[in-house]
Amino acid sequence: MEKVISIPRELSKKGELVIMPRDQYEEYLRFKKAFRLSAMTFSEKKAVEQGRKEIKQRKYLTLKQLKNELEC
Repeated sequence: MEKVISIPRELSKKGELVIMPRDQYEEYLRFKKAFRLSAMTFSEKKAVEQGRKEIKQRKYLTLKQLKNELEC
């Protein structure tokens, strides 16, 4: 016999719901607690935008290139 789960309407009206095993949910909570994110400053956002732009333009060094540069 299959289990049927009923979700109250007031919960489903609040947005998307996610169902996951409890152990995965608890792992997520531990991760979230360990790596609390703070909002980026304006200058940090600009730096990220600039970095993404440079990546699209292929203006970057590979790890191998960086190691070679640092060895000189």
